[in-house]
Amino acid sequence: MKIIMNQTNWIKTENKKLPLKKLGITALVVGTADIMAAIFNFLIQGGEHISGIFRFIASGVFGQAAFERGSPMIFMGGLFHYLIAFLWTALFFYFYPKLKLRKVNVYFIGSVYGVIVWSIMNLIVLPLSNTPELSNTYTQDIIGMVILILCVGFPVSLMYKKYTG
Repeated sequence: MKIIMNQTNWIKTENKKLPLKKLGITALVVGTADIMAAIFNFLIQGGEHISGIFRFIASGVFGQAAFERGSPMIFMGGLFHYLIAFLWTALFFYFYPKLKLRKVNVYFIGSVYGVIVWSIMNLIVLPLSNTPELSNTYTQDIIGMVILILCVGFPVSLMYKKYTG
C-alpha cells in the first residue's frame, strides 16, 4: 500500500486514512521527547552548554563550521533534529502496516524500532555525516538505545495504534 497525500492532507496506510496532522503530531512528540532526553542525559554527564547538542546535530551537514558560527547553527540543529524525527515517524507509519504485525505487542514493536533507529543512526548515518567522531562507551550506547526506545519507539508505536485502532 502506498502512502498517498492529497489536497485534504490525508495519509493512506493499510486501507485506512490518517490525517497528515496525526503524523506531524506524532513526529513532534517523538522529536521533543528525544531532545529532552538528550538534554537531560547531557546535563547528567556534566555537560554545561546544551547548545552543543544542537551544534553537533548541525555539524552533520555543516561540519566544523557548526561549532564556529553563531545562533543560526543552533537553530539548524533543532530543525534537522525535528526533520529526522519526522522521517523516522513517517517510515514507521509507512512500513509497519506492511509487516502485518498488528497482533504483536506495541511495546515489543517500539523496542525493536528504537534499536533499529539507534543502529541506523549510529552505525550508518553518523559515520557518513560530517559530525565529529564519537568515542562512546558501551554504557553510553545502551543509554542511547534506551532513550530511542522510550522516546521514539514507544511513542510512535503507541500513537499509531491509537490512531488506527
